[in-house]
Amino acid sequence: MTDSSQSHGTDEERLAELGYTQSLDRAWSSFSNFAISFTIISVLAGCFTTYQFAWNAGGPIAISWGWPIICGLILLVAVSMSELVSKYPTAGGIYYWSSDLGGKAWGWFTGWFNLIGLVGVTASVVYGSAAFLNTVLQIYGLDLGFINFGDADHILSEDLFLFAIILGIHALINIFSSPLVAKVSNISVWWHVFGVAVIIGLLIFVPSHHASFSYVFTQTYNNTGLFNGSTATAAFWFYILPLGFLLTMYTQTGYDASAHVSEETKGAAMGAAKGVWRSVFWAGLIGWLVLLAITFAVSKDIAPAVNGAGDGAPFGVGTSLSILDLALSSWAAKMVLIIATVGQLFCGMACLTSSSRMCYAFSRDRAVPGHRIWTRLNHHRVPHFSVLFMAACAFVITLPALVGDSDGIAFAFNAVVSIAVIGLYIAYVIPVFLRWRMGDDFEPGPWTLGKKYKWINPIAFVWVIICVIIFSLPTAPISVPWDSTFDIKYFNYAPVTVLIVIVAVGLWWLISAKNTFEGPIRQIATDETGRVIDEEAIAQTDTDVDPPNAGTTGT
Repeated sequence: MTDSSQSHGTDEERLAELGYTQSLDRAWSSFSNFAISFTIISVLAGCFTTYQFAWNAGGPIAISWGWPIICGLILLVAVSMSELVSKYPTAGGIYYWSSDLGGKAWGWFTGWFNLIGLVGVTASVVYGSAAFLNTVLQIYGLDLGFINFGDADHILSEDLFLFAIILGIHALINIFSSPLVAKVSNISVWWHVFGVAVIIGLLIFVPSHHASFSYVFTQTYNNTGLFNGSTATAAFWFYILPLGFLLTMYTQTGYDASAHVSEETKGAAMGAAKGVWRSVFWAGLIGWLVLLAITFAVSKDIAPAVNGAGDGAPFGVGTSLSILDLALSSWAAKMVLIIATVGQLFCGMACLTSSSRMCYAFSRDRAVPGHRIWTRLNHHRVPHFSVLFMAACAFVITLPALVGDSDGIAFAFNAVVSIAVIGLYIAYVIPVFLRWRMGDDFEPGPWTLGKKYKWINPIAFVWVIICVIIFSLPTAPISVPWDSTFDIKYFNYAPVTVLIVIVAVGLWWLISAKNTFEGPIRQIATDETGRVIDEEAIAQTDTDVDPPNAGTTGT
């Protein structure tokens, strides 16, 4: 990977070459660009809420060995995307890349997978933060009269209530100040760094006993119930253990945010490119330290209880919270829980920022119904209706979480997590494949892989295909349709949902979109060298599209 000497001029000039006016407020630094992706990845969110996936499907080795190995493969996806965002620093990001590299049909499907994945990750992260916050409030016995967080009753409805409140707060922050979102993301980085340091310190010094090195790096578990719980067969290594990779793949999502806020980033052709791969690298390193600290806290005397707490639970707070409760003193467990909850709140806000910018950009090119509304900016130069629309979508797809078992476990949540991972990673690698197919004819931006793309791109693409297959599989006998214990509530509907999306979006394309969707719509005319040839177009968009500042309420 190299930083070439190629120059694209100023950010505005480069954006004009790509066909767009500078409508959003370019107030983000390169660090802020990195910060939003690092915040969305959030090791304080994914590592705690999906720890149980790896613990139940693989055991400690799925964490100690699985995490760094899978992060290495994810980094290949990230650097492939970095080269593309350097070439195309636009808010549309991924779908713009596919449109330019493969044509409008590729852009159409990429955009919809990306948008659906972003809605899924926003919903799952904010719901996870609500579940953790509910646990904190329950510990402190908060009773507001109309709702009592101090007891164990009505957990699912309380989670959804907190989910709605948190989502509303995130929307308000996003609507009223893009620079504030950038500052909060900057704070989030340091919260994650110092918060992780505190958590690791507590998990090292507070427990009276720790697991052995051998236990952490060699112990295997199969708590799924599949294959009779065996860990000694090929099925364990090629089916059960890969299921545990969802911990890593889910945690390491959302780093396309650096691309989506590139139109708000100074020096985006370099800053956004570095933001993508650096966020994955540092989250991978810091996340591994957190996971090792948690796993080393599982001494032999508490391991049976931890296995019991995590066995069969479809949503991942059970195992990680059980470890904290059993390994730490009450005060230390509370501190870890609060640090993790605040980190997840930062993460949810950044997820909504990223999804709203994607919606804005995709609507700017008339791909989303109601596009005239979602492209309007308020006087803060923020796509406020897009923010509200993405928040509403996240709320709607989370409504099934009201249905659960007697322990307050939401049946549908495993599938929501899988949908987020599948949707986002399909969108990530479509343009990577197209760039690889183009070969040396591709003209890179300032940040380039050089000739390394020839092996990095295909490995990234093949790995994602494998992941899509893995995360579409049943995760327990009760979720296997032909098993005698099958219960529809535990069915992994992720592959069905993805198939429905493919069919629906495909039919939409064949029936009408192929005739109406033009791909990225240029707001500025340029010649073959990229020089603007219509100066007046800089100040206004295509007359068929609402001006970017339509609907503003002030100056």
